[in-house]
Amino acid sequence: MNHRERVKAILNYERYDRMPVVHFGYWSDTLHKWVREGHLCPEDIEGYGDGNQTDHRLDQKIGWDFNWAGFFSPNSGLFPCFERKVLELLPDGRQKALNPEGVVVLEKPGTTSIPSEVDHLLKTRADWEEHYRHRLQWDPARVLEAPVHADDLQVPFGRGGLEYLRREDRARPCGLYCGSLFGIIRNILGVTGISYLYAEDPDLYEEIINTVGELVYRCTAFVLERVDTFDFGHFWEDICFKNGPLVIPSVFDALVGPHYNRITGLFARHGITLVSLDCDGCIDALIPTWLHNGVNTMFPIEVGTWQASIAPWRQRYGRALRGVGGMNKNVFARDFAAVDVEIERLKALVDLGGYIPCPDHRIAPDANWDTVRYYCDRMREVMNEG
Repeated sequence: MNHRERVKAILNYERYDRMPVVHFGYWSDTLHKWVREGHLCPEDIEGYGDGNQTDHRLDQKIGWDFNWAGFFSPNSGLFPCFERKVLELLPDGRQKALNPEGVVVLEKPGTTSIPSEVDHLLKTRADWEEHYRHRLQWDPARVLEAPVHADDLQVPFGRGGLEYLRREDRARPCGLYCGSLFGIIRNILGVTGISYLYAEDPDLYEEIINTVGELVYRCTAFVLERVDTFDFGHFWEDICFKNGPLVIPSVFDALVGPHYNRITGLFARHGITLVSLDCDGCIDALIPTWLHNGVNTMFPIEVGTWQASIAPWRQRYGRALRGVGGMNKNVFARDFAAVDVEIERLKALVDLGGYIPCPDHRIAPDANWDTVRYYCDRMREVMNEG
């Protein structure tokens, strides 16, 4: 079996030869720290990106099998995006800047934390008509110019990448990244702005959702008409926090659910039955909408923050729900014994079926090189005993 075959077998509750050892990338600071410590050379991390050849070479050095975030990603966001502009320099060194989504943020150069939002360009229908509607329309260039990682090159889909994606001999799984149906809108408006918009202008609220949904559908359909060798579909949302969703679940179900259903229906017609979704936070209240509309694989399952687990979801929804993630990456900052305890916890979840462990977020700078390598080795031993 290759890794593509293993992933599909595991998530479809079929027999497989071994559990792959999977990750979800690294913070840039983590890789640079490992260079400073002498574990890697600068050229080892040059050009790093999810699923590209630098990522593959790091897998070999560290012991991973592959990065779950190996996607082909059409541009289903703002096109063109806004030009980043520094609007004001503050006395403490921070910058007030307009970001590519039209949001005014406070940034501190040299830091990697999420910047504070100060203002949003989109507030009214006039703002939507002037600045945003035209940036969320279908254009074949969104797909044709999107990069495909082939060998050591980034080949555009329309200039050689198509042939690479069609290859049936790819050893690693490759997903088609659909984009976001609601998270992108939350990014543009902010949590407060999108909440007020729902109350004050429900027609515009629904129009924006439908515009984004149509765009994601068109991008996905264009790709699948040309390539149907993807191993899974994938969405991103990040629309929950530690206590639950940042959207009313019934509204999400009524307005966004049909767009999921339409897009996952495309996948089903092309024989692609696995669809994963990346949403941080406590997602429990939104799982019914996703499952009902064809999204069947939850990711990343944030165990390290509030002990989320696939186990209670499996108990409630049965084998309709799969999972990738749920490994507490905090043990990478500790010792081998902590890794052993975590792997034993994961083994019980793997035994449920339909589940692939993966660090529940990108590997952070507090991770010890030797501990990460030990995890990879021990996972390969323990998960495949007997």
